[in-house]
Amino acid sequence: MRFGKTFTSYQLAKKLGAKRVLVVTFKPAVEDAWQTDLESHVDFDGWQYQSRSSGSDPTKVSASKPLVYFGSFQDLLGRDDAGNIKPNNEWLHKVKWDLVVFDEYHFGAWRETAKELFEGEEDAVSKKEAKLEYAASLETMNEDLAVLSEKETEFLPITTKAYLYLSGTPFKALSTGEFIEEQIFNWTYTDEQRAKEEFEIKNPGKWNPYGALPQMRLLTYQMPDELVAIASAGEFDEFDLNAFFESSGAGVLAQFKHKSDVQKWLDIIRGGYASKAVEHLKTGTRPPFPYSDVRLLPYLQHSFWFLPNVAACYAMSNLLAERQNVFWHDYDAIVAAGASAGIGLAALPPVRAAIGSGFDTKTITLSCGKLTTGVTVPQWSSILMLRNLKSPESYFQAAFRVQSPWSIKNPNGDNPNEEEILKPACFVFDFAPTRALRQLSEYGIGLSPGESNPENAVKDLVSFLPVLAYDGANMTQIDAGGILDMAMAGTSATLLARKWESAMLVNVDNDTLRRILDNPEAMAAVERIEGWRALGDNVIETIINKSDRVKELKTKAKEGKLTAKEKRELTEEEKEYKSKRKMVQEKLIKFATRIPAFMYLTDFRENTLQDVITKIEPDLFQIVTGLTVKDFHLLVRLKVFNTEQMNQAVFAFRRYEDASLAYTGIESHEGLTHYGLYDTVVARET
Repeated sequence: MRFGKTFTSYQLAKKLGAKRVLVVTFKPAVEDAWQTDLESHVDFDGWQYQSRSSGSDPTKVSASKPLVYFGSFQDLLGRDDAGNIKPNNEWLHKVKWDLVVFDEYHFGAWRETAKELFEGEEDAVSKKEAKLEYAASLETMNEDLAVLSEKETEFLPITTKAYLYLSGTPFKALSTGEFIEEQIFNWTYTDEQRAKEEFEIKNPGKWNPYGALPQMRLLTYQMPDELVAIASAGEFDEFDLNAFFESSGAGVLAQFKHKSDVQKWLDIIRGGYASKAVEHLKTGTRPPFPYSDVRLLPYLQHSFWFLPNVAACYAMSNLLAERQNVFWHDYDAIVAAGASAGIGLAALPPVRAAIGSGFDTKTITLSCGKLTTGVTVPQWSSILMLRNLKSPESYFQAAFRVQSPWSIKNPNGDNPNEEEILKPACFVFDFAPTRALRQLSEYGIGLSPGESNPENAVKDLVSFLPVLAYDGANMTQIDAGGILDMAMAGTSATLLARKWESAMLVNVDNDTLRRILDNPEAMAAVERIEGWRALGDNVIETIINKSDRVKELKTKAKEGKLTAKEKRELTEEEKEYKSKRKMVQEKLIKFATRIPAFMYLTDFRENTLQDVITKIEPDLFQIVTGLTVKDFHLLVRLKVFNTEQMNQAVFAFRRYEDASLAYTGIESHEGLTHYGLYDTVVARET
């Protein structure tokens, strides 16, 4: 997200001795970073940067100097209506490239994140913002790469020695085994902070190249019952931020539906809420609310408030400006929302103008999506999460806006190795604790797909991202086990069961289906899955044949040779194989949903589920699921089922099972010291 992907790519190109580098982006708004990183660093002196916006002729550049050509997928690789390569791009296909870089290649996941980040904006603005982030014409390529298992050379008529895929949100690619271990290089927030800590230990007193990268801290606050009652949602009455900050009206007329309660919230976060003051006097403690604790105030000089929609942004601006809110008058509130704020980077200049150098100003940027991607504002040191976000990618995409470094190099003009760090830490403040901790746990697990114990994955993250939770009385630091328990507290048996209905548990891409088709035993096994025969004869063969036919027709379409009949055939074949693939996926998921029933019925908790299935209760497994142990293992070996995802689902089940009984004083299994997951065992906290 903010860890120098572009600079690292250039260093790789240099190490490879690449003279011709093509950067193809799936996110058109990132050109500035690619150009700046190349032109502002001494390591790349003499390198040439070209793009469509540079206006120069790429065919007339110096052959002896390295060239980087930047362009969006739709500009560089798109075709005209007749299916021909665009004339101005013909040169591109004649060059022998040394390296082709796909930036933000996992655009399917990125698109969902972009949609969620901008869903609070007005429809027209949201569409324009999303278009900047994600080009709709990429849908067919997503299908070709992810589902049809095509190789790059099949859709990319370009000659190159190597491909590099870049992604800031690679969770799906990591969890599905899309790349083998030797092909993956990961550099995450945890890696960065670990490097910072280790450098400090090994080189005391020396300038730390990681020193300016701030440590992120998450502070969650349980709101008083009177506010939670205003806006609670779901089975567990979680604080619904979207409902609490619900607003209507436009511009100066915008106001909150629960205006008096939002006023109370403003008073609470600056420590001025009267009904709580008496409690604080009795306990002799004053909780560290954001705008009341002197340790936090320096990090709130410039903050980002992430609200549900445009009306809420204006309503907040209006409320902060009211006469009674004298405290807030010291802050300049900038509304970066709605059409009037501008599209994409056009919303940034007013924010930068209000912040200035950042030393003698105070600002609050109010946004419902703008400036949450591809923007660096060093002075932002805190973000207040005031809206519901469903995915951890969206949550941390926004959160990492405040993690960019803010420092002054050579502050006294006499030592180039001296650096004054102005932002050693940054903060995320969240007022819906359960939801926030669920996002954090999923993010930690997503960053470590190879870690079989989810608790270890979360522990690794929180060792560098401390989490403090205010429960209404005390602020305490929470460890990985506590985070998972609190995240699970907002889970019901129904939600847990959905983990076993996830498409991530099964693989139905062409490569996997071919492995089944080529193995007679595997074919016999899937045919024993309940309802499989209803899909018709040779369903897997049909999917593969039809998708191969679709590939053939698409290739012909690119050459502009499709007849009207073939165009109709392409549409029909595509619909049919997609429909059948979906049906196969549903049958496999239906089988997977039987596994929780097996876990309930078996009494073995410390053995891996794999051992329970194969060695201890194979007959029970066959009765419950309809498959023999041999069948199931064969399908797992062929990667039809995703064991990493199974480990997470089993872990959630085990933890929930214990937690749901613990409060009654019942111990689910006396003397239990370990949890058996699918193919590994983890220690149980006592």
